[in-house]
Parts: sequence; C-alpha cells; structure tokens
Amino acid sequence: MKGTYPRSVLLTFSAAMLLSGCGKKEEAPPPAPPVVLVTDVTQADAPVFTKAIATLNGSTNTEIHSQVSGYLLQQAYQEGSAVKAGDLLFQIDPKPFQADLDKAQATLANRQAQLLRSKQDLDRYTALVKSGAVSQQEYQTKVQNNLSAQADVDAARASVVTAQINLGHTKITSPIPGVAGAAIPGVGDLIGPGMTLTTVSTVDPIQAEFTLPEQFYLDNAERIAKVSTVPLQDRPESIELVLADGTPYPRKGRFYYVNRQIQTSTGAITAYALFPNPDRVLRPGQYVKVRGITQRISGAVLVPQRCVTQLQGTSQVMVVKPDNTVEARAVTTGDLDGPLWIVTSGLKPGERVIVEGIQKVRQGALVTPEPYVAPASEQPPSNP
Repeated sequence: MKGTYPRSVLLTFSAAMLLSGCGKKEEAPPPAPPVVLVTDVTQADAPVFTKAIATLNGSTNTEIHSQVSGYLLQQAYQEGSAVKAGDLLFQIDPKPFQADLDKAQATLANRQAQLLRSKQDLDRYTALVKSGAVSQQEYQTKVQNNLSAQADVDAARASVVTAQINLGHTKITSPIPGVAGAAIPGVGDLIGPGMTLTTVSTVDPIQAEFTLPEQFYLDNAERIAKVSTVPLQDRPESIELVLADGTPYPRKGRFYYVNRQIQTSTGAITAYALFPNPDRVLRPGQYVKVRGITQRISGAVLVPQRCVTQLQGTSQVMVVKPDNTVEARAVTTGDLDGPLWIVTSGLKPGERVIVEGIQKVRQGALVTPEPYVAPASEQPPSNP
C-alpha cells in the first residue's frame, strides 16, 4: 500500500527508541545550605532592671479656695497654662470689702480722737491730784477712761486689719508655680468661703507614683535608707521613664521616697520618683513605666533578645556547632530588660547562635553562617 513502511523498518525504529529510554538520567545537585546570620555569645557585667507601672502627679498639688463671699468678676488666667507664684487667678468684687475697710478706718480715727482727749484729761488730772485739787477717786476714773479708750483704739485697729485682709482675699493668687487647671465657677457666680476654685500643680519636677512588692522592699531596705539620707538634689538621676506609646522619656529621674506603710490588701509599698519636666510634656494623670537598675550581675552570659524563641513555656536558641549544623537548645533566661538578655543556663561564651534566619532551619540542618552586625543598642554593656 502506498505510504507504508516495511515491517522490518518499524521494528528497527522501535528498538532504537527503547534503547534510548534506558539511558541513566543525571541527578539534580542538592540545594545549598540556607544562609543565616549568627553572633557569638558574649559575657559581660550586666545591669538588671526593676520596672513598674507608674502614675504621674504634680510634685505639689494645691487646691485654690475662696476665703470670702462675693461675686466673681474675673478669671485672670488661661486654663492649663503655666503660672508663677503670686500670679492673679481670680478677682472677686472688692467694693463691699472696700466699704468695710473705709468704715473700719473711720471708726479707728474716731477711737484715736477719743483716746487723745482721754489722754489729755488724764494728764491734767495727774497734775491736779498731786496738788489735791481733785480726789483720788476722780483721778482713777480718768485712768480707767484712758485705758478703755486705748482698748477701743486697739479693737478698731484690729477691725481695720481684718477689713484689709478680707479686701486682699478678693484677689486670689497662686501660692506656688505650676500649671493651673480648669476653673470650677464661672464669672458672675456667687462664691462662698471654702469653695474650690481650681487646682495648681507643680509639674517641674513631676512625681511618678508606683508600687513595689514587699519582698523587694525588704531586700533593698538598707539601700533605700542610705539613699534617703542624701539630699534630694545630690541623689543620682538613675530612674528611667517610658511613655504609654513606648517612647523613652529623654530625662532621667531621682528616687524621692517610699511611703510610711505597706498596703495590707496588696502586700506592696508605694514609692515615688521625681523627673525634670521643663517642657511640661508630662502631665498629672498619665500612666507610664519606670525602671531602675537594682542589681548588677558579674560575668553575665548575653545574647540578643531576638535569638530566644518561646515554645510551650520554655525558651530555646538555635546554636550553630563547629561543623555548621544546627542544634536547638533549651536555655533559661534572666530578668535583663532590653535588646540583650541574660542567659543563666544552657549557653557558654563563644558559642554561635542564630539571630536571623531561625525560621529557615531545623534540628541537625546544615547552614551557611554569616556574621550578624549588631546595632549599638545590642552591644554588650561596658563593665561598670
């Protein structure tokens, strides 16, 4: 048939195809070991921090009260603004008090005039009694009249002082420097003695209030007592503050004092620190974190915090052995806060641990280690 091949040709072609399929395939080369960044486990003297949640408050808080009754004529400050000691805050209508002062001064002038006449009479009777022109009884009457007139003058003078004080109380000033809060009454309100008008808080320095466990206090009572004997301005600025958004506050504070008693309900004691606040960034009522160095560990084993992973309540690091294979090793970490952690067991100085690329490796895997360049914040602390 036209277009067909002989059977012998087809058999020869099929055999050639089968023989070509029996040739050995080339195997793909194994994948290269993953690249990981490693760092040496270091050893240095390291600080241990104690930290606590704190509430900010003014180092001095003064409630401003009225001492006289009257209508409020003026609020002389802007709410939330800084004020100096002696700055005018409120003005009460002074006219009734000025009238009382004028009346008291007029009464004093009248009493002084009466005293002058009484003294003149006494001087005249003193001469007459010596000559026998008047009796001793008449003389004693003039003496008593003079003493009474002097008492009236003293009482009138006291009334003048009281009126002056009351008039002065119509100008309500700040007794301390600080930040003045919201005004409670409004202009035109009738206010009475003892009414709270506003609060002024000294915010530079500002006070941080926090609690410490009783056991911590007992462990550090001797150190706290020693620091408390040092004048406040000479105490070290060693307490750090972190804002609610995690931003470190640039100025450090001083330990102030601990409260007089331990809280029976919580077993904690309240402590206080003062922080400079010249820009008034910190305000009363803010929640912050405070921390301070309470211990130094000599020869601590340190690794970057990112080396440590948590797994079912245990901590582990990935160690690169001398043959570049990986070993997952359980470790115990200490209390050092920050990018470097203290490892109390499980590692030795000089061993290599993986910093970046942990997710790419497993136990026993071969890796290509490259050195990790640590930023300044992860450098081991210098020996104190």
